[in-house]
Amino acid sequence: MSSEHGLPATAAWRHREARDGFESVFISSDATGYGFEGSTAAVEDGIAWWVTYSISLDTMWRTRTARIAGRSEWGPRAVVLEADGRGAWWIDGQPAPQLSGCLDVDLEASACTNTFPVHRMRLDVGATADAPAAYVRALDLRVERLEQRYARVADDGRSSRYDYEAPAFAFEACLVYDETALVVDYPGIARRVL
Repeated sequence: MSSEHGLPATAAWRHREARDGFESVFISSDATGYGFEGSTAAVEDGIAWWVTYSISLDTMWRTRTARIAGRSEWGPRAVVLEADGRGAWWIDGQPAPQLSGCLDVDLEASACTNTFPVHRMRLDVGATADAPAAYVRALDLRVERLEQRYARVADDGRSSRYDYEAPAFAFEACLVYDETALVVDYPGIARRVL
């Protein structure tokens, strides 16, 4: 079943290699933008954790709010991010100048959030763009700036491939997206199962 704008109403990923777990998300859209409500439960480096999220994006695919809650052996956590869609951010109501210029939220716990910059940027094959993000860690919900780069390298009409880089983690991978620009294969992280 699909929501308006061709997005599925729900999607799910099995996390692999970096962690063992599962993520599911419910997707909605209306005249004001898009909503993503999901959760991930996983075991990583011998530590069990879960994260739930509710993310709202405007019609241009810019993050406006992200409400995130989680739990690990260190107890429950919660954080609220707000953005003006032009690059200003607030964390739990406090200005976050370190995130200035970011338009996306990226959750370490989620494969789904790598969908947002791909929709927002709409790169042509051969184009490359930087997409710094407000990055939320899975274990403690700490928020930091993450420099990222996407390069659209192929498109066959049913899927697109993007070379992805996150220099802070010395991480590079070729991410595969379906025709709705949802991540299908995130090497070393997750594979979509629904």
